[in-house]
Amino acid sequence: MTMRDLIYPTLLPENWPFSWEFLPQPAYIVGGAVRDALLGRTREYLDLDFIIPSGAVAVAEAIARHYHAGFVLLDAQRQIARVVFPEATVDFAQQEGESIEADLYRRDFTINAIAYNPYTQQFIDPLQGRADLEQGILRMISPNNLKDDPLRLMRAYRQAAQLDFTIELNTEKTIHNLASHITEVAAERVRGEIHYLLANSQGTHWLIKAAENGLLAPLFPNANSLSFEKLAKVDQVAISLSQIYPQLSTELQQYVRDTVKTTWLGIAKLACLVDSNPEVAKAELQVRTYSQAEIKAVTTALKLLPQLKSDSMSVREQYFFFQAAGNVFAATIILALVDNNLVSAMSGDNSLGVYAPLINRYLNPDDLVAHPTKLVSGDELILALNILPSPELGELLTEITIAQAEGKISTPQEAIALARSLLEVGSREETGEQGAGSRGN
Repeated sequence: MTMRDLIYPTLLPENWPFSWEFLPQPAYIVGGAVRDALLGRTREYLDLDFIIPSGAVAVAEAIARHYHAGFVLLDAQRQIARVVFPEATVDFAQQEGESIEADLYRRDFTINAIAYNPYTQQFIDPLQGRADLEQGILRMISPNNLKDDPLRLMRAYRQAAQLDFTIELNTEKTIHNLASHITEVAAERVRGEIHYLLANSQGTHWLIKAAENGLLAPLFPNANSLSFEKLAKVDQVAISLSQIYPQLSTELQQYVRDTVKTTWLGIAKLACLVDSNPEVAKAELQVRTYSQAEIKAVTTALKLLPQLKSDSMSVREQYFFFQAAGNVFAATIILALVDNNLVSAMSGDNSLGVYAPLINRYLNPDDLVAHPTKLVSGDELILALNILPSPELGELLTEITIAQAEGKISTPQEAIALARSLLEVGSREETGEQGAGSRGN
């Protein structure tokens, strides 16, 4: 084994999920796998991109068939296909141009325009990408390459955040000049790049830089300088809050759903970019093809935020607040703290003012206001009171739950007695209204 083998293990054929005998000669590994190998970055899940002079789809089909792996035809015209293994994804693309060098000149940034020939163990680097890797610079290959696929404009900021690189000045100026072209890209593709920037604290800086260069205005038309100030503060609040409430910090990093890989902290950041009016925000997010779960989370946080501006809420108001909030509570609290500029003042529970009791309730699984338990079920009320199922039954159960949270009742017997008394009051009021109506006739 050579020193090169020790440095670049992901590029070694013995570490691939298929035998390299399936590859024609020459064949080249390109893109992120080569870049990350040169940077010494490792991935748990292998992601390889191969350039093949001809027959790329046929090669992919043969490999998928032999290994019973998944096969996806990504682009029939350009001959690009994907083979999906349990531990790796491998893309095969037809070489563009007469040589591998010509293909590399068509790419986005110099650090992604390096090829590796596994047969000769040589790197092909016509654009000096390795030098830019060593200096931590993201440099475009040409303005036309960015214009040909405007997603690359946003990808520059995602990769700068991902690699902790700086964007070369001329590249950034070009992105600014081409920013309006971002609207030509499918919303789903743009959302993927923004998702990474929202999900990581290092991404916030670059998302703001993207906004300064005009990339976000076409995507989030209601975002302004105040929006980006709030966006920057979200991470600061989250860090301070994690020191006081580690449990809340853990929850902020959880996904909205297993199928929606947006964290609750990402929801708080997304809420900073849309209009504060929930209905307007909903329309904005629908245009950008966000999921129903993400849209509901953002709009719920925006709807609940004004309630947190009250100096105090009654137990009844708190109960309805927690019922409406659910898992969006953490993101809503973050936004409230940002709005009230409590970033620098946060040093402990006492510095959080009216928010501390709400947070403590939320984090306490035994708190009856935030996490109510049932003293009686609907069926038990129906039997005990000899009533029929109706919307009124739900109202009775709610009143029982609130009374329990207020400490007024604590047993099933007391719950049934309360429900009976509420029914009697309702019956008397209804009879009184009917009597008044009769007298009026």
